[in-house]
Amino acid sequence: MTTYALEFESVGKRLYQERLVSANFGNMSVREGAGFLITRSGAFLDNPGEPVYVPLVGDVPENASSEFRLHREVYRQTAHDAVVHAHPVHAVAVSLGSDRVIARDSEGQMFAPEIPVVGGAPGSMEMARNVAAALGNGRVVIVRAHGTFSAGKTLEEAYILTSLAEHSCHILLLAGGGR
Repeated sequence: MTTYALEFESVGKRLYQERLVSANFGNMSVREGAGFLITRSGAFLDNPGEPVYVPLVGDVPENASSEFRLHREVYRQTAHDAVVHAHPVHAVAVSLGSDRVIARDSEGQMFAPEIPVVGGAPGSMEMARNVAAALGNGRVVIVRAHGTFSAGKTLEEAYILTSLAEHSCHILLLAGGGR
C-alpha cells in the first residue's frame, strides 16, 4: 500500500467514524505533479484502496470518482493541495435554507466563520465551477442538499475543516438558527 493510500484510508476512517460519510458516499483527492490522485468510483472511504491518478488535462480513467470534474477545477483554479468531500447531515440540512452559514460556535468563528452554500447537480461542471470559485476565497463550501467540500494543504487539514463545518452546523440547528 502506498503512502497516499494509507493517508486516504486514515482520513476516510475518521470521516466514517464521525458519521461525516456513510456507505460509499464522498471522495478525496491530493494534488500530485500535473494532476491529482482521487478515490475510486464507488469506494468506501474507510477502506478506499489505491487512489487513481487523473491529469489536469486529458483523459480520465474510468474508475475515477464521478466528482473528478470538481476536484480538477479546484486544482486548476486554486493553490489547494487536498480536497475532502463528505455528506455531513447537519451541514446538508442547514444548506437547504441558506446561501451561507455563519458560525456561532467559537471554533467555527475562528476557523470558518462564514461558509458559502452553492448550487449545482452532483458531478456537473456547474457544481465544479461553483465549488472551485468558493474555495478560491476560502477553505470550506457546502453544496446545497449535497454535502461539504473542504480544501487544505493535506487531507488531514481538509478533514478537520469538514468536521468543523459539521460541528458548526449542528450547533446552529440545536440553537434554532439553522433555518
